[in-house]
Amino acid sequence: MALNLFGGGKVDHQMADPRRAREIVSELPANNSSKALEEIVEWLESLTRTEGFKLDRRLEVVDMLDGAAKNHQRKVAQEYLALQRSQKFQENKLWNGAYDFWRHLGEAYELCIKQHESGFSGAAVVKKSLPMIVARAVRALTLQVKWTLLRYGPVEPRVFQELSRLYQFAESRGFAESVITVYPGAHGHGSVRQEFLKAVMLSASSTDGLTPARQEIAERAVAHFSEHFQLSKTPDALNYCFNLAEPKAPVRRITVKDAAPGLRYFGAGEGLPRLNALIGQVRQSGMIPGDVNLGGIQEKELVIGVLKHLAQYWSDKPPARSSERRHTAGSVSVVPGFSEILNTLDPASGDDLDFSQDSSSQATENWVVVNVSEGGYGAIVPPKKSEWLKVGTLVGLQSETSKHWGVGLVRRISSDEHQQRRVGVQLITKAALPIKVGKSASSAPGDVQSAILLSTSPDAKGEVGVILRDGIFNGRDSLNMMVKDKSYLLMPSSMVEDGEDFDWAKFKVMQRAG
Repeated sequence: MALNLFGGGKVDHQMADPRRAREIVSELPANNSSKALEEIVEWLESLTRTEGFKLDRRLEVVDMLDGAAKNHQRKVAQEYLALQRSQKFQENKLWNGAYDFWRHLGEAYELCIKQHESGFSGAAVVKKSLPMIVARAVRALTLQVKWTLLRYGPVEPRVFQELSRLYQFAESRGFAESVITVYPGAHGHGSVRQEFLKAVMLSASSTDGLTPARQEIAERAVAHFSEHFQLSKTPDALNYCFNLAEPKAPVRRITVKDAAPGLRYFGAGEGLPRLNALIGQVRQSGMIPGDVNLGGIQEKELVIGVLKHLAQYWSDKPPARSSERRHTAGSVSVVPGFSEILNTLDPASGDDLDFSQDSSSQATENWVVVNVSEGGYGAIVPPKKSEWLKVGTLVGLQSETSKHWGVGLVRRISSDEHQQRRVGVQLITKAALPIKVGKSASSAPGDVQSAILLSTSPDAKGEVGVILRDGIFNGRDSLNMMVKDKSYLLMPSSMVEDGEDFDWAKFKVMQRAG
């Protein structure tokens, strides 16, 4: 029997029958989004492998599976963002499920494009849908970028190669800028150009300095302002560029020396003043406007912080380093989290009995330092270490040459093509001092807490920085501080940063009379 390479013959696949396809979708687990997404990926894989589908029927099935996944992929994303990073098995399961879905969905749409170009049976029927198919394939690639960045990993070269190929295809066909319905419903209109700009602008927004929850806000903000972004074959006043001929991650224009035919220059355009206007509006009203979809997040300071981050990286000048970075080679001992730092600074403050001679924390790791500045370290994390690692984590640090433990915050995480994890750590003190604090209105022993003093003398404002256990600082209550048998009164000034397990706050300090 001759093989029908161009479709139209009998197809050995359950979803070739429209009625059975609808039954399969209706039987997807309604209350288990992770399992439902897994099953949808299996159907997309089998669909892509199976020959003989007429192209119009193939597109109908892909669209059906795409629509069936909408709520499930949203719920998986919400569950992933709400997960504690210590739940590694569940984290990996959710991440793999989401990433696999967007990859296989994109491949299914790309197969439709290839078969259209090859003249498969049904190609004439789907011709009018070609801009939509390309836009959806590009969006699927953008979501692969998003999920990769959520793990601070390098984006697969394949993703940028496919983005380039699809955009060039749309340009050559003359519909790259045509406004179409990419998906039905609110926020469904756009163009291939707009979808392409979402991908490259998200890549250029330096999300390696944001927690996953903040990255989610950033991705939604990029989507919201994408219709105002600019793309051009000439530099104009645009900050970034992407080479369609040699597709790699976007770079700032200052790193590109020679013009090339494949270069496309892009930037925020009118999106930047609109972003700044939104920051002002949120700051003044305390509310997120109803027409701005940031995933339902209404925390004013959280949103403003992310929007200001985007404004910095979309502007003409990226944030400058506060001090010179020097390349070096060495190591630094690291302990994670508020409790482990306290146990290292003052073993008596811990809850566990330890009769060993070594008082250092069992959680101590050694990182390879590759650069250093007055403000912190750049380091490589050894493989299979630091499962706890994420942006915003409080860490204790001791260099090879120091007798003292300092305290820092993980500000950036990235992975290179060799899967080495690189981190940037802001050093907030070079010598941390363990102290005891308690509410000044109470002298009960149970109210006394261990904390970390960041400096031994007040700054120009008469303030000192203190790291407290999460939830202790409220901006109202003064604290008693005991340092080497001396008592001080700490009057609350401001919260510098509230982390997952700590409050970093500023206090006015006054010594009590003996």
